[in-house]
Amino acid sequence: MTLRAAVLGHPISHSKSPALHRAAYAYLGLELDYAPFDVTEEALPAFMARVRDEAGRGERWRGLSVTMPLKTAMLAEVDEVRGIARALGVINTVAFEPDEPADGASAGRSGTVRLIGYNTDVAGIVNALRHAGAPAAPAAAVLGGGGTAAAAIAALKELGAPAADVFVRDVGRAAAARAAAAAVGLPIRVLPITGAATAVAWADVVISTLPPRAADTLAGELQHAFGAERARESGRTNPGVLLDVAYDPWPSRIAAAWQDAGGTVVAGLEMLIYQAVEQVRHFTGLGDAVPREVIDVMCDAVGAPRRVF
Repeated sequence: MTLRAAVLGHPISHSKSPALHRAAYAYLGLELDYAPFDVTEEALPAFMARVRDEAGRGERWRGLSVTMPLKTAMLAEVDEVRGIARALGVINTVAFEPDEPADGASAGRSGTVRLIGYNTDVAGIVNALRHAGAPAAPAAAVLGGGGTAAAAIAALKELGAPAADVFVRDVGRAAAARAAAAAVGLPIRVLPITGAATAVAWADVVISTLPPRAADTLAGELQHAFGAERARESGRTNPGVLLDVAYDPWPSRIAAAWQDAGGTVVAGLEMLIYQAVEQVRHFTGLGDAVPREVIDVMCDAVGAPRRVF
């Protein structure tokens, strides 16, 4: 019987995950069907109940990729949360494991499998930024305060950032970012995004977790902040590294403004590829045995330059 996996979110038609995963499993010689499902937050419990029922009746489910707006809601649908996902309270990966609990351990709800929640976004961000040459202990800024911002904060902690400024549209709605900062021990300041261009322009690392086009206004403001006078005052000639997790349309306005000023831009597609490799490790059970060539075929599948694995 063919193995099954899927990506869940709303909307989902734009997702590159099916192309990435299908290329990986074809290279590995696995019959693993990977399909997109448009699932709203309200519909998630019913969808997950159906998946559990299918798994209990012998369907060979191996994993779920989880995108917006389900990354927090999925917490209530799994049996266990592991790794950084437990600290952040944000899940983007669900792996299906055989239910073989030790004496006294809790059994999975289906009686045959346990659903385990992970977060591979953090690894995706860290690897994408390291590949781009992000400095150690960077002065850092995050745009947005939701679930992906939580992963960005954890990634900055791993990269050695001493602190971060988090710029949001509403400072009263950054609970996920604040909780993540407290969980990983990274001091943050939550600030309004209005008027943030100067501070953002001269950070060593900027991670935009905003939806497509949401940073367009800031992009225009950045063009002014990148003036020659500002560069002379700071003693710095070029901006640092910008990772824009949005990849459609590409380049985004903020990415174009950053690149025009001489800064290094990392497309969200690169983060997506790096985090997808981690998901393949979970879904196949191969772990670190996944060969480096898998990332090459993933890059080829979405027209991205080949990257270091």
